[in-house]
Amino acid sequence: MTHDELVEWSRRAAEWALDYHNGLRDRPVRAQVAYGDTAAKLPAVAPDAPEPMAQIFADFEATVPDAITHWQHPRFFAYFPANASPASMLAEQLTSAIAAQAMLWQTSPAATEIEQVMVGWLRAALGLSNHFTGTIHDSATTATLSAVLTMRDRATGWRSVEDGLFGGPRLRIYASAQTHSSVDKAVRVAGIGQANLVKVPTRADYGMDPEALDAAIRADIASGHKPAGVIMCTGGTSIGACDPIAECLIVAKRHDLYTHVDAAWAGSAMICPEFRDLWAGVDGADSVVFNPHKWLGVQFDCAVQFLADPAPQIRSLGLRPEYLQTLGHDEIVNFNEWTVPLGRRFRALKVWFVLRAYGLDGLRQRIRNHVAWADELAKAIAQIEGCKIVTAPVLSLFTFRLGDDAKTEALLERINDDGRVYLTQTRHEGRFAIRVQIGQFDCTRDDVMTVAEVVSQISRNL
Repeated sequence: MTHDELVEWSRRAAEWALDYHNGLRDRPVRAQVAYGDTAAKLPAVAPDAPEPMAQIFADFEATVPDAITHWQHPRFFAYFPANASPASMLAEQLTSAIAAQAMLWQTSPAATEIEQVMVGWLRAALGLSNHFTGTIHDSATTATLSAVLTMRDRATGWRSVEDGLFGGPRLRIYASAQTHSSVDKAVRVAGIGQANLVKVPTRADYGMDPEALDAAIRADIASGHKPAGVIMCTGGTSIGACDPIAECLIVAKRHDLYTHVDAAWAGSAMICPEFRDLWAGVDGADSVVFNPHKWLGVQFDCAVQFLADPAPQIRSLGLRPEYLQTLGHDEIVNFNEWTVPLGRRFRALKVWFVLRAYGLDGLRQRIRNHVAWADELAKAIAQIEGCKIVTAPVLSLFTFRLGDDAKTEALLERINDDGRVYLTQTRHEGRFAIRVQIGQFDCTRDDVMTVAEVVSQISRNL
């Protein structure tokens, strides 16, 4: 395939994308296939001879669309979304064409400088203090890992950078039980160990209890352990729980601990000033992450980490061998030193396109709509016989159940097999609950209220 042929096939791909998005409401949201069905359609080995693009494209159309759970479906209400607005898709096409490796300023000056400016735009849009700078990762998992690695090395006086964790006291990281499993993964990857992630009890509102946090830290110090950092959440994945950040930061600072706030989903809502009470005090954190790809229409993958001071993270992650030097520029920003991967995509371009194409006001209206529609939907489900709201809406996330665990699980399975909407589950206080999250970029009120219609119809037959 040549660049000349790419022009025609890019047009065909764009036409296919238009038809695909226009037809999503007619498709079941979740893939209706069994494990192994797709693999069985593919040859066991790659072809020796080139194949015509017409055949390749035809095979794509016959194989992929019906075997994909449609994340861009306007009735996808399961996990947090991975939105792809048209402006973002266009930017990704250009990013793919440029195919830059944006590890250093000199390898991609525009990528580095647009990233710096986009971090500034987003900082202002979220109402964060001007002292924050930051970088763009692939996902919040990587940002949280970066923060945990910084906690680890800072707690050892940076000895662990050279010597590892041998011979020192047990390091301890603190988070609430409502924190995302990416925190568990981070402590494992960092060599701290699952057993040293302390899950702090929560208050009645399911936010971390600051007094319990202080008690856990003091107990560890008394036992000869070394507290290293505190991770808080705003909008936890299970039920949207929000830790009292300001109060927890007081405790963390009292013990000189590094702090990270995971606002991967809910952070996008902070472009609306009326929701910022959910992370009151966030300006005092050392690190904050949110994912524009979850609720701002920026194509996956795109996670922004704000840093009060990037120096500690660069001290943990930065390497500058001779072949990565930018000659004549010792202090220039090279974002590979801020992140775990050396290689970096030009992710800032899609942020630039999206913020300009829809404007902050347009994005705010979408988020406000989703929050209002989620509240309306929760009230409608509460009126369905046998249904009970388990956790009230936090922004656009709530949970409900129908009777006991077995009945609730059966309801969820039938809802997802039905195909009109897609929901997922969580376990809250030991019981099975159905989780509903509104945030798909192109959904309408009618799409949202379809959930109540489906629940009502299916629950009558259980």
